[in-house]
Amino acid sequence: MSAIGAAAAAFLIASIGVAADEDYSAADSPAADPGIELQTTTTTFGGASPLGTSRTVAHWSGMTANGVDGVTYRYNVVGADPSTDGSAVIGVDIIPLNVNVAGASFHGSDAVNAVLASPLFQNNSYSSTASATTAAGGKGAGGALSAGNTGVQLLDATMRSQFDKVGSSSTYHLVLEAPVVFDPVTIDVPDGTGILMTPGFITYANVDSHWFSTRVQNELGRLHLDPARLAIFLTDDVILSDGPNPAGGFVLGAHGAGPATSSSSGSAHGSGSQPVQTFVWSSWLTPGFFRRATNFAVQDVYGLSHEVVEWANNPFGDNTVLPWHSVTAPQYGCSNLFETGDPVFRYGFTLGHNPLHERFSDGTYHLSDEALLPWFMRSAPATQDGRFTFLGNLNPVATFHQPAPTC
Repeated sequence: MSAIGAAAAAFLIASIGVAADEDYSAADSPAADPGIELQTTTTTFGGASPLGTSRTVAHWSGMTANGVDGVTYRYNVVGADPSTDGSAVIGVDIIPLNVNVAGASFHGSDAVNAVLASPLFQNNSYSSTASATTAAGGKGAGGALSAGNTGVQLLDATMRSQFDKVGSSSTYHLVLEAPVVFDPVTIDVPDGTGILMTPGFITYANVDSHWFSTRVQNELGRLHLDPARLAIFLTDDVILSDGPNPAGGFVLGAHGAGPATSSSSGSAHGSGSQPVQTFVWSSWLTPGFFRRATNFAVQDVYGLSHEVVEWANNPFGDNTVLPWHSVTAPQYGCSNLFETGDPVFRYGFTLGHNPLHERFSDGTYHLSDEALLPWFMRSAPATQDGRFTFLGNLNPVATFHQPAPTC
């Protein structure tokens, strides 16, 4: 079996309890939608530019001339160069974080099986979707999505669409290997560093972002991970803010890169061969905390899907572009980062069967839309069907059907 075939082969998922009657009516009930309305965002937990001799995740380097300023921008992207029709399989380590806050416990280990069963790691058809986000952020009708993207994972589908490598004739793939799940790590949040929030029926932990990012960095130093693999730190219903100060908005996920301490990859100190570890943090998002009339897609693996695809397009946090702004995501301001999920934040679509039956679940997974490279480069889109985002025609906002506005 080829490496791609081996990585994509089905692997056993531990059973997850599902209610026998599977009543999803609460998911669409306006009367049962008391969730919070505050602004949400994502961030980075630092970056590191690798040298050609660094041991790190497999990646290629490219360049594109921007259609507005004429500058040629360089970037690093995970996997194999699509111009070669090559393929790459990336190993994944999942580190569940069990977080104790204000007398309550939020176990990332409880969400592992549902994440493993999600389109991030399981193959699906992306030919169509049952639902996509409306212009106002609510649940809308689905439709045709990405014809020819069948039997692939979410990241693979997105990257194949971005580089117009969709269909059986293309051998370009970017596959995430079946993850290795580490023992859970317990994190005790000190008094004054985290609070509980229950805007309606669902309680989340809100933790100071600076304190939490330091905990993630500490674990990177302690665990001695392989820098050739993606590290995913997984929490359950944990969000971040400044202080914590909910009025400033919530952080739902992050990705980053930094010096690695893998015992098998050499010292993190040296002359040109330092290993660089790339990583992602996000939470499983129980539906019902965020108001679904305006944040329909922001539930279950939405934050994680956003971060994983951004990681692939900007693994070291140093890919810059001509500054852009998004009329639908003003929280990112005037940004010069190639962060594919940020401009289209809160827009997404549904796919697959979510086996974790939660009170306000509609029984599917909710996945992030992504702005594609030509949107940032203000170039003619050499993408699937000439689209500027993965959702293509299903994205309801005019600014995502043309190159990015400049700020």
